[in-house]
Amino acid sequence: MTFLRRVFRTVGALLAVATLVLASTVFNAAPAYATDHTVKMGSDAGLLQFEPATITIKAGDTVTWVNNKMAPHNVIFDADAVPGGKDVADSLSQSQLTFAPGESYSSTFSEPGEYNYFCAPHRGAGMAGKIIVQ
Repeated sequence: MTFLRRVFRTVGALLAVATLVLASTVFNAAPAYATDHTVKMGSDAGLLQFEPATITIKAGDTVTWVNNKMAPHNVIFDADAVPGGKDVADSLSQSQLTFAPGESYSSTFSEPGEYNYFCAPHRGAGMAGKIIVQ
């Protein structure tokens, strides 16, 4: 009888440990993390463009625009060229101008679609970009 109790106790303890190991593996799986993408405002060569001009990101990711060269810059989303229209465009736009290299601002994108934007002071020079959210 004593031998059987020891066997059952040992088997029970092993099953409990195995259950805890399995549960910790399943419940501690790493979640998918959002990514922060960087877009330069002004190319390294001093051209009036966003670099990269087009990026593809996932829903929940953030884009940070960093003033690189040839200030001032800003990021204005075209209300006719974003999912959700004017309200979404206004919430994502950064109308305040950046003057110093390294100044930045960020926007997070939650809805899939294509988002077109431009730099207001340099729109006539073709300074425009696109974010594709998957």
